[in-house]
Amino acid sequence: MITDVNRVPRVSVIVPVYNAEHSLVELVDRIQTVMTGEGLGYEVLLINDASRDASWTVIQELARSNGCIRGVNFSRNFGQHNALLCGIRLARGAVIVTLDDDLQNPPEAIPVLLAELKPGIDVVYGTPLAMKFGVRRSLASIITKVVLARAMGADTARKISAFRAFKTEVRRAFRQYNAPLVNIDVLLTWGTTRFTSVDVRQDSRKFGTSNYTFARLVTHTINMATGFSTMPLRVASVVGFACALFGVCLLAYVLGRYVIMGTTVPGFPFLASVIAIFSGAQMFSMGVMGEYLARMYFRSMDQPVYLVSDDTLTVEQGLQDDRTSS
Repeated sequence: MITDVNRVPRVSVIVPVYNAEHSLVELVDRIQTVMTGEGLGYEVLLINDASRDASWTVIQELARSNGCIRGVNFSRNFGQHNALLCGIRLARGAVIVTLDDDLQNPPEAIPVLLAELKPGIDVVYGTPLAMKFGVRRSLASIITKVVLARAMGADTARKISAFRAFKTEVRRAFRQYNAPLVNIDVLLTWGTTRFTSVDVRQDSRKFGTSNYTFARLVTHTINMATGFSTMPLRVASVVGFACALFGVCLLAYVLGRYVIMGTTVPGFPFLASVIAIFSGAQMFSMGVMGEYLARMYFRSMDQPVYLVSDDTLTVEQGLQDDRTSS
């Protein structure tokens, strides 16, 4: 079915795509069924993050057969949140919905999220009723959400997911953002504090395996903590203060023992352990400061947030002639 592309959509559905050639057709069909059933004008933005399979070919075929489908292909892999940022900037709808390409976020729940976007609410998260992950992955996800809650300054962060709906006007708060490290959830807090969440089901993954391993989640957590929060600096300050306080107490103990008993504290192991504690605190603090310096260094390099190599859009639909964003 060919749809009029000139009709301004009410909802823009953004899907970051990576190695999802087998799930895209079903995903788009289900989105189309939901949107037409609800009588909503819509568009689907498929942002291909340099997939290694035939995902881009599938996206091109979908775009040719349905005018509501718009595709963008990155020149290299930039990451899920960078792809989301690209789609958010190209979206034409009054409301933006984001979901994964693996069919775990059911498109049939999109109306549930849209119904929660009431006056006074700008962002709605679809919180999975049951997390279908292993122990290590679940633990890493919990730690990530705790760190994100501190970075966002909102308790709703503990209920975040890739399945979210928000008013397009919120993107104005980060329209000038051009750092290579991107986290959409933190950027949304730059424009609003009015978050809520609703429980939705999470389906099993039909094709492939998740790209978010335990190690990648840990790396993502560190990047997020040092890129969008001063919490690590505060932790380093607390550790430094605690070690200094421990040193003062230790000095008082040594002097008191000498005054009262006339002897000092014997033993090389004791001295070595004290030195190790202070050295470790110093190295930890230097490492935290090094992370922040690295963020400043990478930002000063003016790396692009993403780079488009091909697309199914036209200039009139919002893609700039230089096809880059920085």
